[in-house]
Amino acid sequence: MLLFHRFVTSCCAVLLSASILSAQDGPALYKKSCAVCHDAGVGRAPSRETLHAMTPRQVLAAMESGAMISMVASLTEAERRAIAEFVTAKPLGQDSDMAPSKQAMCGAASGDFRDPLAEPYWLGWGSDLANTRFQDAPAAGLAPGQVPRLKLKWAFGFPGDVSLNSQPSIAGGRVYVGSQGAKVYSLSAATGCIHWWFATAAPVRSAVSVGRIETESGPRFAAFFGDSIAVVYAVDASTGALLWKTKVEDHLAARITGSPAFYHGRLYVPVASIEEGSAIQAKYECCSFRGSVVALDGATGKQIWKSYTIAEPARPTKNNKSGTPLWGLSGAPIWTAPTIDTKRNVLYVTTGDNYSDPPTATSDAFLAMDLDTGKIVWSRQTTSNDAYTVACRLPDTTNCPDSNGPDFDFGSSPILVTLPNGRRALIAGQKSGVVHAIDPDRDGQILWQTRIGKGGIHGGIQWGSAADQSSVYVALSDAGIIAIPSTVATEANPQAGGGMFALSLEKGERIWSSPPPVCGERKRCSPAQSAAVSAIPGVAFSGSVDGHLRAYSAKDGAIIWDYDTTREFTTVNGVSGRGGSMDGPGPAIGGGMIFVNSGYAIWGGMPGNVLLAFSVDGR
Repeated sequence: MLLFHRFVTSCCAVLLSASILSAQDGPALYKKSCAVCHDAGVGRAPSRETLHAMTPRQVLAAMESGAMISMVASLTEAERRAIAEFVTAKPLGQDSDMAPSKQAMCGAASGDFRDPLAEPYWLGWGSDLANTRFQDAPAAGLAPGQVPRLKLKWAFGFPGDVSLNSQPSIAGGRVYVGSQGAKVYSLSAATGCIHWWFATAAPVRSAVSVGRIETESGPRFAAFFGDSIAVVYAVDASTGALLWKTKVEDHLAARITGSPAFYHGRLYVPVASIEEGSAIQAKYECCSFRGSVVALDGATGKQIWKSYTIAEPARPTKNNKSGTPLWGLSGAPIWTAPTIDTKRNVLYVTTGDNYSDPPTATSDAFLAMDLDTGKIVWSRQTTSNDAYTVACRLPDTTNCPDSNGPDFDFGSSPILVTLPNGRRALIAGQKSGVVHAIDPDRDGQILWQTRIGKGGIHGGIQWGSAADQSSVYVALSDAGIIAIPSTVATEANPQAGGGMFALSLEKGERIWSSPPPVCGERKRCSPAQSAAVSAIPGVAFSGSVDGHLRAYSAKDGAIIWDYDTTREFTTVNGVSGRGGSMDGPGPAIGGGMIFVNSGYAIWGGMPGNVLLAFSVDGR
């Protein structure tokens, strides 16, 4: 299970069964169904304090269209609403997920929509089709010597949110970003005012990809994104008007986490799920989801092809000890954004673990798929026999596969690079703590493998690295967890995790390493560096679960700039704002500015709800 992404699905349904309690008895319903995890800190589940900061609509969305959907099927709608109102202490219909204020909107003088490809951009997850997460000097507009002078230019607040999971994108002088509150925003990069906002059916974790499509009325630019119930949207990048929406997977636990990639009129969508969390219920028939990539027509949303990571659909295998049928083959979700290889006309993805026995050869692997047909051209597995569910680390292990882990998912997109010797490589870090380089031109032949951490369920390399022409810059999670005696609760180990590394592209040799952050006395602090890394010539940026964004010299790893985001902010849209842990997405860089989210309450991280914009001297 991928650390700091998979919302602890055990947190509100450990003992869920048909409730006989009054639907209005929120405290009793919460105590019966939720308190065992949220009050005790199981799996670093969001605390009561964190839940209280959310809106009832957002809590309800988690139960009805988000991380908890498969956990609360036995509760009635009225019971779910009662829990949402109790934990937030706010009535539904009077919460803060309403339209932005008029003062937050851009005025007519803010400028018309500009060609997003005619000026510096950071599109989707990795900035480019190769997912390098690297911005060259002209597009970055930021030299290494200027980085120490970076100051906050503006902050934007997401009402009621406690986690920010969507990578910001930059296009045409605008910033596009999704939210936990089921909205996607188009903001002015210069001021943070809102050009438009779009309401989705469920929270949006993917980054927004922007591309040119051909329609009956002529060419236009579209913004593409996916939500947590596996619905993909295309909206007009200028106005936010809906062009189409398509549900790409019917499985109840399916979601879009990896960002769609747009190329030559087609949108390539990776599909993941939260089903391995459903397995904590002994009566759940685990498991039937299998990962996939879906190719859609960018102009219409119609499916062109769908390619599963596991060729055969799940089938019954045996019964668990409670008599519930178990299923396999399952899992191998795709948490990552696809990488497009224009030379070979293929796309590359990395996959997660299996959810049930028997394990497959395509879990924890690199996969290459033909762009025209979706056919799997080759695969390269890096960890075999990895079947795992959340049940494997809870007292009731009924639905833990016999394989029992080690839970070494890939959460890092493969980076396509050209080596100094002229050969090419795909590079990605894994939760095992190992960075892999394989040859895309020789069916995934292993070029080198370098271990930088211990790895584990809570460790290794989480959300991705950045690469320039000679090096790959890798942040290490290796978060430590401390068990609280005589309870099922855990807390972060402030002494474990973190560290930044530079490895040579050609051989994987360590060029430098920088020691982990120091938490000191900061509450709920982890030094783990789980967020994706971003880079410009001479500098790599890494956010940490301790709430800091740091800039490292690409030459020797020295920290040349450090900004602590864990404080209150005055926001440009008038929403109460505060920073917290930095995890998942990393900074987007372009036009002399850096945009980064702060706040990640999942797994007990510090909540926050701000998008921060930095520029030299704050100008």
